[in-house]
Amino acid sequence: MEILINILGGVALLLWGVRMVRTGVTRAFGSSIRRGIAAATRNRLSSFVTGLGVTAVLQSSTATALIVSSFGSRKMIGVSAGLAIMLGADVGSTIVVQVLAFDVTWMSPVLLFIGVTTFLSSENSRRKAIARIFIGLGLMLLAIKLVMLASVPLREGPTISMLLAPLRSEPVLAILFAALLTWMAHSSLTVIVLIMTLVSLNVVELQVAIMLVLGANIGSAITPVAMNWGAEPAARRVPVGNLLMRTAGVISLFAFIPWIVPAFSDYSVDSAHLIANIHTGFNLAVAFVFLPVIGGIARFVTRILPDRPGAEDLLAPRHLEEESLDTPTVALSAAARETLRMGDTVQSMLLRSMDVLRGGTPEQIKEIEREDDVVDALHEAVKLYLTKLSRQELDPAESQRVVEILSFTTNLEHIGDIIDKNLMELAAKKLKDGAVFSHDGLEELEAFHAEVLANLKLALSIFMTGDHRLARRLMEQKVHIRELEQRFSEAHYTRIREGKAESLGSSSLHLDVLRDLKRINSHITSVAYPILESTGQIAESRLRDEAP
Repeated sequence: MEILINILGGVALLLWGVRMVRTGVTRAFGSSIRRGIAAATRNRLSSFVTGLGVTAVLQSSTATALIVSSFGSRKMIGVSAGLAIMLGADVGSTIVVQVLAFDVTWMSPVLLFIGVTTFLSSENSRRKAIARIFIGLGLMLLAIKLVMLASVPLREGPTISMLLAPLRSEPVLAILFAALLTWMAHSSLTVIVLIMTLVSLNVVELQVAIMLVLGANIGSAITPVAMNWGAEPAARRVPVGNLLMRTAGVISLFAFIPWIVPAFSDYSVDSAHLIANIHTGFNLAVAFVFLPVIGGIARFVTRILPDRPGAEDLLAPRHLEEESLDTPTVALSAAARETLRMGDTVQSMLLRSMDVLRGGTPEQIKEIEREDDVVDALHEAVKLYLTKLSRQELDPAESQRVVEILSFTTNLEHIGDIIDKNLMELAAKKLKDGAVFSHDGLEELEAFHAEVLANLKLALSIFMTGDHRLARRLMEQKVHIRELEQRFSEAHYTRIREGKAESLGSSSLHLDVLRDLKRINSHITSVAYPILESTGQIAESRLRDEAP
């Protein structure tokens, strides 16, 4: 039991080290990696090389698959290019295995020292991310050493022989076992390194180890398929195609397992290096066979996963990608884009609300109410996404941006509610009672509405640019709107005193619309506060000092 606990602890540390390296790379170079993948669509060879290079850095073909899937779902990359990238990614994931096949565990203390020292002495977010890479590599090497030390007693005990007996007699069971283990670990690198370690200690026989390596290659392709299971067909085509190619490769190679060891023995230093070479050789062979016919594979996958018929789900977020959460700058950009989409919907509601108040129909009122459902759904999606992002290690600027986005989305949601619950109810009441605004009153409402709508457009621009001059102009507009509301209210009361029938009949409606538009403008101007506060252009309190 103690041996098993020690081995599991070492494997857990290895998994954590792999994750630290991956998150460090994505935080430091995530934007560049995504731009590189997006640009790698010129031909299948450039796509293959890009996938190889990106995955060699990320140390995770799963991470590459998720990025490619997100691009595929938005039609930013073709299926053929995506599959070629994945063939390169599968080969790229073997490069680190080749390095770890040699005894480099002595570097663990050096890497940990460099990583921890850099992390603690730096405030720069990119340097901290690079420090995470060094710490992760150090932990990986330390974990390998721990697993090796814990596995030594297994060579002399009968327990391991009894456990491995079914795998020796049933090759398919060994492949399925390794595939399941890799899917659960979400890391083929961890499983392959564990196999190499056990082989080097003569705990696992070479024939069994080869079957486990083949299973690990299938398992690493299952993970992105499972993670995209509920996504649109366009997002699932590349992961499914990659799984089909790797499964076909394993089936084709299955009959030649007895001849694999002699074929690779002359090129291998020891048993661990032999396993690494077999792992690399398998992925190179799959790439060599399928890269020339990648177009046919893409057409086949597209046929079995056609686009779903029907309209696009307006309630679903379009930009909030889970795989971007490891790269805060990319995730914040995605959240901002979704917030702009939310803002465009609110702007459409506000624009159409005046038409409805002027003389709308019940159908128009229902359309605006449905748009508010979109605003509510997007607000909830952005809020949950940023909550997940907040669990990451963010620098002060990133944390501040999270707060700004959350604040703005909340205010947009409040604006949507005012339009839906207040203005549309007023429009429905006006329609039911047959009330009519006076000519002068309607002109005032239209002018007031146009001012508020212009402020909303300005606020959306300020949200993306952070321009303090525009923020100051928006804040000045708040005073203007307050004065305008007061002037139009007084003009309305003057018409009532003069006994104008239309003003008397629509008095409460007129004043309520002015009030609600003013409330909307107050939520709009909230985007300016953090910008003006950061530049010292706004006082903490508007209260005058008490007289002595």
